[in-house]
Amino acid sequence: MTGPATSGASGPPDPDLPPAAPDPLSPVAPRYGDGSLADVLPSTLAVLGVPGATDRLGLSAQLAGVRRVAVLLVDGLGWYQIPTAARYAPTLAGLAATAGRPLTSGFPSTTPTSLVTLGTGVAPGAHGVLGFTVRVPGTERVLSHIEWAADPDPLRWQPVPTQLERARAAGVAVTAVSRPEFGGSGLTVAANRGGDFRGATGVDALARTMLTALTAGTGPTLVSGYHPDLDRHGHLSGVDSPPWRVAATEVDALVARLVDGLPADAALLVTADHGQLDVPMGHRFDLDTDPRLRAGIQVVAGEARVRYLHVAPGAVDDVVAAWSAVLGDAARVRTRDEAVAAGWFGPVPPEHLARIGDVVVICNDTYAVLATRSESPLASRLVAYHGSDTAAEMTIPLLVVRG
Repeated sequence: MTGPATSGASGPPDPDLPPAAPDPLSPVAPRYGDGSLADVLPSTLAVLGVPGATDRLGLSAQLAGVRRVAVLLVDGLGWYQIPTAARYAPTLAGLAATAGRPLTSGFPSTTPTSLVTLGTGVAPGAHGVLGFTVRVPGTERVLSHIEWAADPDPLRWQPVPTQLERARAAGVAVTAVSRPEFGGSGLTVAANRGGDFRGATGVDALARTMLTALTAGTGPTLVSGYHPDLDRHGHLSGVDSPPWRVAATEVDALVARLVDGLPADAALLVTADHGQLDVPMGHRFDLDTDPRLRAGIQVVAGEARVRYLHVAPGAVDDVVAAWSAVLGDAARVRTRDEAVAAGWFGPVPPEHLARIGDVVVICNDTYAVLATRSESPLASRLVAYHGSDTAAEMTIPLLVVRG
């Protein structure tokens, strides 16, 4: 581990960075409609003059005259990680201090949900990609959205038109840049259909490909880019570990190169899908080795910080009681109806409700619920996790730079 229970939530206070919230482990509600990841692309389309687009973030005045926008999503770059990264990412820290503000991710604060929330401009309940893994209704199958190919059909599973499709229909040149292996995946189709896909591996190729697409034409242009390495090294080694620091340095070089390459009529928006926090070994429950946590459960989905429990008929109350007794203050245990009513997902249409567990378990503080026998062994060996609603996980940056 890299530190005590709150390790990875934030580094030492930096007086040059704006404050976020008083406690990185306090719960944060998603700000759908006025300050969330779902609001980034609708506001960007409004800047580019797309009819009907709503500037929920008030970017139009700041970006008056801009005709080209690059949106870079850095996986795992939570607002609370920026002070920790500041020593290795001075460009990033400087932009956060002078051109940044915090937004919230959607819920759960996890990559597949967030990528589709960004791409569609709607809350997770509407687009239906409601977790890292979810049960396919009517089956015993658990769908991993990061391993999703063509079943279920992405156009049916995620029915909401993307903001890239809206932009293209309005005459905007649209490009999505990500790792080559992600091209054509179910998640890419769900989040970024409508854009011309370009594969790029590494920060140099990503910067070059994004800038090439940004400067290719003379008309309105939107380029979406994705960089995964900071999240990966946080998971494997911990926030502020040596590999994480190297990844933060590379993110800084990527952002600096994009800023330096912006044309005069262009802007760069940098955001993220979630933050991360380290989970100590003593804060880990294992549902596969505790018979109290397995009783009444038919299918387990979600991830370590947010669990979806699909239970046997008539077992909801017993499961809620058992999990509440075992986890105590480590988690909030709610029925599906309670979780939806709390607004975490935004409005959820009937066709998406069964993707959420009958029981939803939201971990508090730095606790996690592992499934050591029924999930990949790697998932239980990670150092940092995300998915829950703490400020450290939910609060993400929006950095706005003009050319």
